Amino acid sequence: MTADLATTPTAVGGPDLPQERRLVTEVPGPRSRELAARKEAAVTRAVGTMLPVYTVAAGGGVIVDVDGNSLIDLGSGIAVTTVGNSNPRVAAAVAAQAAAFTHTCFMITPYDGYVEVAEALNRLTPGDHEKRTALFNSGAEAVENAVKIARSHTGRQAVVAFDHGYHGRTNLTMALTAKNMPYKHGFGPFAPEVYRAPMSYPFRDGAGGGQGVDGPTAARRAIEVIEKQVGAPNLAAVVIEPIQGEGGFVVPAPGFLPALADWCRAHGVVFVADEVQTGFARTGDLFACEHEGVVPDLIVTAKGIAGGLPLAAVTGRAEIMDAPHAGGLGGTYGGNPIACAAALAVLETIEADGLVERARAIGELVTARLTALQEQDARIGDVRGRGAMIAVELVRPGTIEPDAALTAQVAAAAHAQGLVVLTCGTFGNVLRLLPPLSIPDHLLTEALDVLAGILEATR
Repeated sequence: MTADLATTPTAVGGPDLPQERRLVTEVPGPRSRELAARKEAAVTRAVGTMLPVYTVAAGGGVIVDVDGNSLIDLGSGIAVTTVGNSNPRVAAAVAAQAAAFTHTCFMITPYDGYVEVAEALNRLTPGDHEKRTALFNSGAEAVENAVKIARSHTGRQAVVAFDHGYHGRTNLTMALTAKNMPYKHGFGPFAPEVYRAPMSYPFRDGAGGGQGVDGPTAARRAIEVIEKQVGAPNLAAVVIEPIQGEGGFVVPAPGFLPALADWCRAHGVVFVADEVQTGFARTGDLFACEHEGVVPDLIVTAKGIAGGLPLAAVTGRAEIMDAPHAGGLGGTYGGNPIACAAALAVLETIEADGLVERARAIGELVTARLTALQEQDARIGDVRGRGAMIAVELVRPGTIEPDAALTAQVAAAAHAQGLVVLTCGTFGNVLRLLPPLSIPDHLLTEALDVLAGILEATR
């Protein structure tokens, strides 16, 4: 297979990859279909693929497949390749570290890369209090460890998550996750002592599409449920995404997050911000909770932290992070040296290339265009998000009734025309746009032109 792929045109990524949408076959093309057949024979059907084009190169804002098609990337591997799929700093750092050593296990013979990443996260995450960090492999693993840390610190067991939330696929994080299919169905029983509270969802809260429930009111509603159904003396942690990801890019009403954080602080509950999808400049702030000045007790990061290599972290108040006994946290691969090298290069790139500001510029461009489309199309119920994390919620005209069929139709048409577009939402009716921050404006504009044409064709 390697020899076959090496003969594919444009099989090398990086900054020289042409930044263009180019279709030379149907999507997926014949070679991708051939590989898809091999996948069906070799890989469990439980691992699905949204768009079965097989990648040979990627960079900037495009993905090139084995058939030579160049697709505009509006997914970033689900918000992972924020600095680009083949960022030169990341590639160089990975190569240098791999040449030195690939693994020793930090718990056996440690290395400075792990410490440097921890120092950077302690410095960059919200709040000027003393902090500690532990590194892991995935967002789900980090969320699970944040709960362990909170339970150890408080001596309590209960955990609260929110409607529409997504936190992972391990047993505990499936319990925290709200959506049944495809994440939870048939996989129970789940971890106990997990409770759910109502989220602030401005488009759907109250009558008339959400005009009646402001952030503080929505927070009081959630707190009342928590106090009555769980009780603050039993509660170890509240776990929340500052902007929900898989749940539909739900941006809570202003004041919701600060009110929850204040309540947690007053009752000795650990406030955990799950910034796995929102972190590292994605939303136009380095972390999404900074938008309202919220300082979490623990912040969970992954995805965009290491430019595509598996790395995650829990960072938080020193007295909370130090609560578990020595040896209570860790893992064979957690803080792998190659992933740490990549993470340090990602953080350097975010600062050197002004990617926080770039995310804001992307958000302004995309939101302005989608809002203009919304004014002409009653099926676009809501345009929301922050920075380079923007969603379109599609509904039946004149209602807030979700239109999942239209969403699937638009996404399929986008894929066929060379756009990598993702869907999400509890009701399956949200298009989500997560372009890499390395994408040039002309590709963004072209992608939005294509989406506009698809929406017009589906009327």
